[in-house]
Amino acid sequence: MAKGYWVSVYPAISDPERLTAYNELARPAVQAAGGRTLSRGSRVVAHEAGITQRVVLIEFDSLEHAVAAYESEAYQKALVALPDGVERDFRIIEGID
Repeated sequence: MAKGYWVSVYPAISDPERLTAYNELARPAVQAAGGRTLSRGSRVVAHEAGITQRVVLIEFDSLEHAVAAYESEAYQKALVALPDGVERDFRIIEGID
């Protein structure tokens, strides 16, 4: 079965310290849903139209698990805590077997 992934790219973060409340709620919600963080704000080498800001990659056992994690009550509470000054491009994608 193909894995599912959350891919988050943050083109703009006006106040990185304000992400703390979101992170404190999101991390346990993701872990409870079986998510494994593969990359979180690590070094980025951008090419073409890429950006060098924060990139987060989380792996789930399947696309269905990834979607269910996003729709979970625990993660929805985390989203409420995401600060206004954060611009995020978030996608759920299916991996290749």
